[in-house]
Amino acid sequence: MLLNILYSMLLIAVSPLLLYRVCRYGKYRHGWPAKLWGATGLPPSERRRLWLHAVSVGEINLLRGLVQKIEARHPDLPIVVSSTTATGFELAKQHFGKDRVFYCPLDFTWAVRRAIREVNPSKLVLAELEIWPNLIAIATSPPNHIPVVVINGRLSRNSFRGYRRFLRWVQPTFRRLTMVACQDDAYAERFRELGTAPESVVVTGSIKFDDAPTDRETAAAKRCIEMAGLKTSHQVWVAGSLQGGEEAIILRAFKRLQANLPELRLLIVPRHPENFDNTERAIQNAGLQCRRRSQAHPIAEELKSDQVFLVDTIGELKDWWATADIAFVGGSFGNRGGQNMLEPAGYGAAVCFGPNTKNFRDIVSHLLSGKGAEVVQDEEALVNFIQRMATDPETATRMGNAAKKVVQQHLGATEKTLQLLNLDQRNVQALHL
Repeated sequence: MLLNILYSMLLIAVSPLLLYRVCRYGKYRHGWPAKLWGATGLPPSERRRLWLHAVSVGEINLLRGLVQKIEARHPDLPIVVSSTTATGFELAKQHFGKDRVFYCPLDFTWAVRRAIREVNPSKLVLAELEIWPNLIAIATSPPNHIPVVVINGRLSRNSFRGYRRFLRWVQPTFRRLTMVACQDDAYAERFRELGTAPESVVVTGSIKFDDAPTDRETAAAKRCIEMAGLKTSHQVWVAGSLQGGEEAIILRAFKRLQANLPELRLLIVPRHPENFDNTERAIQNAGLQCRRRSQAHPIAEELKSDQVFLVDTIGELKDWWATADIAFVGGSFGNRGGQNMLEPAGYGAAVCFGPNTKNFRDIVSHLLSGKGAEVVQDEEALVNFIQRMATDPETATRMGNAAKKVVQQHLGATEKTLQLLNLDQRNVQALHL
């Protein structure tokens, strides 16, 4: 009851901001029956379903390969997927079908209880970390007794410190977790310190390594090349998952490089849809022409050196990385903590990112130690990196091959996770060895 009151007060407090974003950006307009009342809209099912929850686009993509493997081994198992954000919800519908996707309820007791009744889950699987006290308590308590499993679990240093400040209140929630499959030992120890039973915490590695693409010759990748008007003579720089003003840094760097690198072509992929129009204006204000993905013909004219190709769609970034000779992974110049750099690494691009990659600490460590990526501290370092990779293709190829090798060396987390989800005592013991 106390949590319901606190959540209600918080919702009232942020409602002016929500209203502004609804009017200004069109965000948060959908899904309120599910979020506030737990009305999932799922078709009835006599069989208990596996409920997978992913916050947004990154986590939805993480689940895609896992779901495919589960379906291959258990074709009769009903699976449903929930998401929190509108972009995650739309992408989930593309991947899993609209009849299996719903918005996760907010953590009000009445909404959670109704959603659990409608889903009728045999297991609740949380991707990476979504700690909602009411959801986890109601799922695991009588009469439900639903196991709650965290997969690809991670707890950043800042999140861990935040939870530690309120340990008395959050510890019961962490204790209720049935199993946590962590990306590395540091994350595992943090879960244990917050109250998860030591025997319930397993290190499986990161599923993102298994999910990293390696084949540039897919139909989707070839379609991207045609839509952007890319030629084999071009040196393609893809700057993806940009946010927090990073577009301006990328565009300034590109302008500085143009004169000496006439074959360099820039493709920009903002992280959030509300930034698409602003990015187009920034491109034009930089004295460049903008070509938008949403307006591109299936086979476009050649992309000119004074044009920037703006990918204004959601869920395609993995395919656009396949066009890259050189890649900058966004969310790393501001305070976001980085985005997934394994996709361009898996393709063998020459990868760089800014100094703030705290959300991908272990992946960054592996790539840097394997000489499969570089950190660029600022705009000047970014310009130098692009210049060096474009003028020394042997070095770029060597870095790309090193990145692919790192990915190959860390495969296997998905299989370990599948063993955990089909849990029996022998599998638990095997994973702990």
